[in-house]
Amino acid sequence: MRLPKLRELGEAIKALIKGPYTVQFPRTPLVPHANFRGMPEFNADRCVGCLACEQVCPADAIAHRDVIEETSPGRKKAKRVLIHYADTCIVCGQCEAACIADHAGIKASKNWDLAFFDRSKAYAQIEKELELCEICGAPVACTDHLEWIGERVGELSYANPTLYLSHYKRLGLFDESVLSSARDQGPADRFKILCARCRRETTQTTPPE
Repeated sequence: MRLPKLRELGEAIKALIKGPYTVQFPRTPLVPHANFRGMPEFNADRCVGCLACEQVCPADAIAHRDVIEETSPGRKKAKRVLIHYADTCIVCGQCEAACIADHAGIKASKNWDLAFFDRSKAYAQIEKELELCEICGAPVACTDHLEWIGERVGELSYANPTLYLSHYKRLGLFDESVLSSARDQGPADRFKILCARCRRETTQTTPPE
């Protein structure tokens, strides 16, 4: 008969004194380790809607949908819906690593229980306000994303009307009645929230004949 090793004998004595090493789940809730990396979750207060997480996700578990609604004639309201599909996520952590909002827009949670009885509910989503180009109506960026850029470039943001007008709009200092008086798609349109293409077209000069 093979005699137990001293290490095994010591472990057996510890188990008799301290109790079993296994957890008592499901009788008692399981508390994951502090370094445990569970299912990523969006933080609606910190996420800026930049889509960096979607671009780096190797499993295509993150997607977005831009929803544009016409609230009144000539006026539109837009939002960006960011979606995380838990049933395809491989919990690699790339989304958190690529998050520009101090890695806090989407973070790994302690959620380890990933069983679903209804697969159609295996997703989570948040909504972010979306700015539209005032000429062509194309999505420019989320309002929080423009605010994030403006905070980092500081006073240089006043060189870009899209940045400072979006900031004024959030502060309630955006007078749309003044901007709506000029619709000639010319020099006056430079002082509007525009996409990159329309910004280039309104600022280009006509070569002399």
